[in-house]
Amino acid sequence: MRSICVYCGSNSGARPAYIEQAIALGTRMARDGIHLVYGGGNIGLMGTIADAVLAAGGEVTGIIPKQLVDMEVAHRGLTKLEVVGSMHERKLRMFDLADGFVAMPGGFGTLEEVVEMLTWRQLGISDKPCAFLDVEGYYQPLIAMMDRMVEERFLHPGQRADLWTGQDIEAMLGWMKTYEPAHATKWLSEKHSRELR
Repeated sequence: MRSICVYCGSNSGARPAYIEQAIALGTRMARDGIHLVYGGGNIGLMGTIADAVLAAGGEVTGIIPKQLVDMEVAHRGLTKLEVVGSMHERKLRMFDLADGFVAMPGGFGTLEEVVEMLTWRQLGISDKPCAFLDVEGYYQPLIAMMDRMVEERFLHPGQRADLWTGQDIEAMLGWMKTYEPAHATKWLSEKHSRELR
């Protein structure tokens, strides 16, 4: 686990714990020699985690579309800042550079990015680990929705299980470092579907 892509909000959120955990994660990543890959912003939790990695002596690569650079939200103090042409290019480049993915609290963009990585893994495009750093239960409604997907047979139980959720940074990084893909198939077999009824 040499590099982790962290998805998180371009806002800091309503609770101090969000900022505290971003600093804690960034500091721990730097101390473990894990390179941060992220969206390249200098605001919100994005800027906080990048600054924490850098302050602890780590390396950070930011990937940002030119449109956002023009809006003056790019972090100019990173180890490396790559400017790309679109959000699609950004996500693909972040995927290429990262060995795993962590979602911290965030909004539409955070959710969209991490769900795409879960989908790619489900389809066999990726075998990289995905984790939700569930600060103060932020992702509990989403986790409950995933359980509902399994109950209603829209999501394979193995795919649901092949995902880490929790608040313990050390436990999360330990899981990611020893991760073995579940290789659950996307669709339930007809036989398995009948057995669940």
